[in-house]
Amino acid sequence: MSLIQDTLAGIRPVDPALLKQAQARLDNKTKPIGSLGRLEEFARRFAAMAGTLEPETGKKVIFTFAADHGVVEEGVSAFPKEVTAQMVFNFLRGGAGINVLARHAGADVRVVDMGVDYDFGAVPGLIHRKVARSTANFARGPAMTRDQAVTAVEAGIELANGCREEGVAMVGTGEMGIGNTTAASAIIAAISGLPASKVTHRGTGISDEALADKIRVIQQALELNRPDPHDPLDVLTKVGGLEIAGIAGLVIGCAANRIPVVVDGFISTAGALIASELHHHVRDYIFAAHESVEIGHRFMLQRLGAVPILDLKLRLGEGTGAVLAMGLIEAGVKILKEMATFSEAGVAESLG
Repeated sequence: MSLIQDTLAGIRPVDPALLKQAQARLDNKTKPIGSLGRLEEFARRFAAMAGTLEPETGKKVIFTFAADHGVVEEGVSAFPKEVTAQMVFNFLRGGAGINVLARHAGADVRVVDMGVDYDFGAVPGLIHRKVARSTANFARGPAMTRDQAVTAVEAGIELANGCREEGVAMVGTGEMGIGNTTAASAIIAAISGLPASKVTHRGTGISDEALADKIRVIQQALELNRPDPHDPLDVLTKVGGLEIAGIAGLVIGCAANRIPVVVDGFISTAGALIASELHHHVRDYIFAAHESVEIGHRFMLQRLGAVPILDLKLRLGEGTGAVLAMGLIEAGVKILKEMATFSEAGVAESLG
C-alpha cells in the first residue's frame, strides 16, 4: 500500500462518548449550561479529536505551504508570480502577517516550499519539499502529473507524522502562491458541479474585466481537462496546486494522528476538501477557522459540514485566520480543564 492508502486506513471517527463526557464536564462548571456558546463546542470537539479529557494545547504550529501556478500566464492575478518567492523570504524573516499574528498567539510558523519557481538553496528555516518548479498552465493541459500530486500529498502526510513525534498539539494550515485562488475555484467547481461563475472571486483584487477572464479560464480548464469529481486525486492533478496538495496531505495526516487541524481560508479549505473527499471522517478533525470573502469558500464549507469560527472579511491566506482561531479553540479547552466546578467553588447549582 502507498503512504496515502496506509494513512487513510488509519483514520477513525472521533469517539462520541468522549464528546458527551466533555460536555458533561462543561455542564458542571460554575456557569449556566451552554452559556459559553461555541467555546464549549470547541472544547468538546478538541477533546474528542485528541482522545482525552485533558488535552494539551501548548505547542501550536502553522504550516505555510508555498508554490507557483502555471495558470498565471493567463493573467488571472493582480501580482506577478515572482511575489511567491519574495513572500517566502518575508515569512522566513518574520515580517509577514502570519508571523505577526503567530507571535501574538504563541504559535510557530514553518514555511514549506512545495513548488516555488525559484532555487532557494540552503536558506535557513525553509522546509524543502519541492515537487516541481510550479504547476503547468491548466488552461492548456493538466496542472501536474498524478505522480506529482501523490508525491506532494505524501509530503504533507510526512509533516503531520513529524508533528506526532514532536508532540505538536494543534496544527494550522496556510499557503502562499500567486494564482492559487484560480486553482481553488477550479477545485470546488469540479467537485460540486457548480459553474465557475458561482465560485470565483477577485483573489488578489483583480478588476471586473480580469475577473470575467478568470472565470473563462477556469471554465476552459474544466472542459479541457475533465477532472473526475469522484476521484479527488484526479481533480488535484488536473486543476490543483502543489501547495494545495501539501495541505491535503497535512490534513489527512493530522486526522490519522488525532491532531486537531485548524484550516485557514479559501485555498487551505480546497486542500481540506480534497482530504475530506478521500476519507469522510477527515472532517471530524477539522476546525474551519473563518469564512473568506472569496465566494467559493461558502460552498466548500457547506460540503465539509463545517461552521466557521470567525467572519472577519479576511482574504490574505498564509494561515492568518487559522492562527487567530487557534486562540479561541485554546480558550475553550482551558475552560474545560481549568474552570472550577460547582462543588470545587462551593457555588450552589441551579434549582431547575
